[in-house]
Amino acid sequence: MILAKVEGSVVATKKNAKMTGTKFLVVRPLVIDSPAAKELRLGQSTLVASDSLGAGEGDCVLVVQGSSARLAAEDKNSPVDAVVIGIVDTVDLGKRILYKAE
Repeated sequence: MILAKVEGSVVATKKNAKMTGTKFLVVRPLVIDSPAAKELRLGQSTLVASDSLGAGEGDCVLVVQGSSARLAAEDKNSPVDAVVIGIVDTVDLGKRILYKAE
């Protein structure tokens, strides 16, 4: 699983029929640099993930990729490679809170 920040959305009016009604989000992976990290750092790249949970811009989310994404998708036969499977409330590392939803 990947921790990621939702940075935006993708609208595709023409898409594979199995993806009709699917919401797409642009997400950027979040990095924990070390065991002593005090915050989550934005990663370099972005990816597009399907979302059925209603995540929005600025949310911290859990994303799965590959075969796990297909298992998590509403339609197990849909052509997805990344799926939002959770909206994160907090991220704790040791006794430090690295993220807390507002």
